[in-house]
Amino acid sequence: MNKQLLLKHISSEQEMMPFYINEYVRSMQVSQKSYTTIYEYLKEFHRFFDWLYDSGIISDTNYKELSMSILEHLKKQDIESYILYLRERPKYNTSSQQAGLSQTTINRTISALSSLFNYLTRETENEEGEPYFYRNVMDKIKTVKSKQTLNARAASIKNKLFLGEDSLNFLEFIDHEYINEISPNAKSYFLKNKARDLAIIALILGTGIRLSECTNADVKHLNLKTLTIEVTRKGGKKDVVSIAPFTKIYIEKYLDLRKSTYLPDDKEQALFLSKHKGIAKRIDNRTVENLVGKYSKAFRIEVSPHKLRHTLATRLYSETKNQALIANQLGHTDLNTSAIYISIVDDENRKGLDQL
Repeated sequence: MNKQLLLKHISSEQEMMPFYINEYVRSMQVSQKSYTTIYEYLKEFHRFFDWLYDSGIISDTNYKELSMSILEHLKKQDIESYILYLRERPKYNTSSQQAGLSQTTINRTISALSSLFNYLTRETENEEGEPYFYRNVMDKIKTVKSKQTLNARAASIKNKLFLGEDSLNFLEFIDHEYINEISPNAKSYFLKNKARDLAIIALILGTGIRLSECTNADVKHLNLKTLTIEVTRKGGKKDVVSIAPFTKIYIEKYLDLRKSTYLPDDKEQALFLSKHKGIAKRIDNRTVENLVGKYSKAFRIEVSPHKLRHTLATRLYSETKNQALIANQLGHTDLNTSAIYISIVDDENRKGLDQL
């Protein structure tokens, strides 16, 4: 989601929130939390307040007037009931009904609420210089660690990565074969956006940047002479990321057609564009997720942009065996975050066993 749209959504959520939530938002802005994080936290708070109402703990949906005393006096059992609700509630998608949220998503919910309660009980100051209240129910709630080993996690995603020659084969498939897989009515739309779509997929495959880092990129951030792109990482940190050479031809072709295809206003600096009601605008995350999904499904197996990021990291580790290099390329601050790629690549263990 682009910055302008994020700010609009953040503002819309803030209009419904009590003053202490908006004070917390200001605190996050001061500490340079990303707009994406702020918006996700606001959505978590909104969902939590909805549950407070649905469960009868509060009697009004005018959250702007929600008293802090409600949060102060919540019991551990209340939070546990909310977690069970998230775990068991129906979750719908286009193809099936699935049970509740994953533990990873629930952990993010716990993290968001813990951060808010920590702010209210430790960091805020009333007129006497004291926190708004002291009782922090979230201190009693712990996240649940994954029960999967690193090898199990690696095995679960390995088949969803385009490793070896598959990365280039995927791009070749989109460039030359995908058109034969679609209806005549879809061909004109595909041909219009093919250069852009190839450039986006090639860029993620050739850099490992996150989806938001890709969609938020401006033309000025790209330097094809040095094969680098400037991105804003999580936490608002600026970074310069190297681009694999195979990506260049796809980006150059897109840039040659960018203006003539999308007719952007001179002030529109977004690198990747889409047209809505005849107006060229920055492409959004959902559009990229959809295009990656449809092309990958036609090629072999439907994947997300995040799996393309995993693909780059795995291929890079396979070539270099350098965990620090992977962390630097992906923008990880913790080397251990990159350990999963070692598990994916290290098939030498199996080869060794085969020789026993």
